[in-house]
Amino acid sequence: MQKPDLLSAIVAKTAKAGVIGLGYVGLPLAMSMSRAGFSVLGFDIDPQKITRIEAHKSYIDAVPDAVLAAEHGAGRFAATCDFDRLAECDVIAICVPTPLTRHRDPDLSFVENTCRDIAARLRPGQLIVLESTTYPGTTDEVMKPILEKTGLSCGVDFFLGYSPEREDPGNRDFETSTIPKVVAGDGEQALAMMKAFYGAVVKTIVPVSSLRTAEAVKLTENIFRAVNIALVNELKLVYDAMGIDVWDVIDAAKTKPFGYMPFYPGPGLGGHCIPIDPFYLTWKSREFEQPTRFIELAGEINTAMPRHVVEKLAEALDRKLGKALSRSRVLILGLAYKKNVPDIRESPSLRLMEILLERGADVAYHDPFLDEVPRTREYGHLMGRRSVALTPEAIAGFDAVVIATDHDPVDYAALEQSSALIIDTRNVYARRGISSDKVVKA
Repeated sequence: MQKPDLLSAIVAKTAKAGVIGLGYVGLPLAMSMSRAGFSVLGFDIDPQKITRIEAHKSYIDAVPDAVLAAEHGAGRFAATCDFDRLAECDVIAICVPTPLTRHRDPDLSFVENTCRDIAARLRPGQLIVLESTTYPGTTDEVMKPILEKTGLSCGVDFFLGYSPEREDPGNRDFETSTIPKVVAGDGEQALAMMKAFYGAVVKTIVPVSSLRTAEAVKLTENIFRAVNIALVNELKLVYDAMGIDVWDVIDAAKTKPFGYMPFYPGPGLGGHCIPIDPFYLTWKSREFEQPTRFIELAGEINTAMPRHVVEKLAEALDRKLGKALSRSRVLILGLAYKKNVPDIRESPSLRLMEILLERGADVAYHDPFLDEVPRTREYGHLMGRRSVALTPEAIAGFDAVVIATDHDPVDYAALEQSSALIIDTRNVYARRGISSDKVVKA
């Protein structure tokens, strides 16, 4: 059978694109592909997502209903749970989770299972692209062997590429098409296809020399952030012991126009990247007998922050209210991992709730973007808890409020008026110029 000229089809935009995993990365990517002129087919194992897409009701903030309706309604984008339709696609982008196991080892089961699904329908003339964050070597060590078990050869019959996702939920300044896209291919032909395809989808592409380089780029970006956040979290503890406000220090330090970049402390790390990605490199580095001391220390510091917040809360309850944590009602303000989004992936708020429950406290939460705690891999026992109303009467019923996420819709002045004690992990009140004896920074 003669292989189709995939590069020519990509350039002409007659190639059909497939996106596997229609979450925070996959759905915005599919919209960008569709708006660029490609016919796009999205795949997901969750039938509820397919139903919502067909009803033009987006479940991702970065994709407005109107955009979904325009692309789906015009027939440029469709979604399905039928993975047999992968055979229709010329370019297939994999956007599935790459979490950690309980022992902080990479869990590539989603990538491996997806590759098996593709292999069952693989045909000559397809480009398979991994977008999920992972350790250097995954694309050629894990994906390629699974796909080549079909008897088809990579670089001859089908092609492999890697392009790390760079989504930032809630960031209104950038969208998928405006964020520079790192691209790599397994061989010159694959790289040419990657450049042609993503060059048509996003404004700027950044070609790199190899798949492993591209895989390392994403890890480097997030390790940089994890290490620097750990540094300011540690400085917070040190300066607090000295009676120095770390937020004042950072505000002054960032006035230096060179040689400094501000990072801010918090109650722990959240999101789909920073708490997880560094450990993909620490795991892989063991193969080469290379220590990753900075990364591992940063992980220890950041992971310990929720417990530090709880200790500050217990101390403040005892000192200000004369009450034990185990006899207190505590409201967590903000369940999402960052402000103004409904995203709870790896949110430290979940860990805060768990520790408080372990310590015997009565715990509730309020989040204007999350009505109830959804299903999570690690915190299934919290599922179904509902956000409480933030009325003066409700607030007064709690002994303390812990500000874990500084959502903008919250009336912080009114919160201060009705609260007995506030543990502020985000410097909310100082940033708003509100001084109160009720507020304790943590």
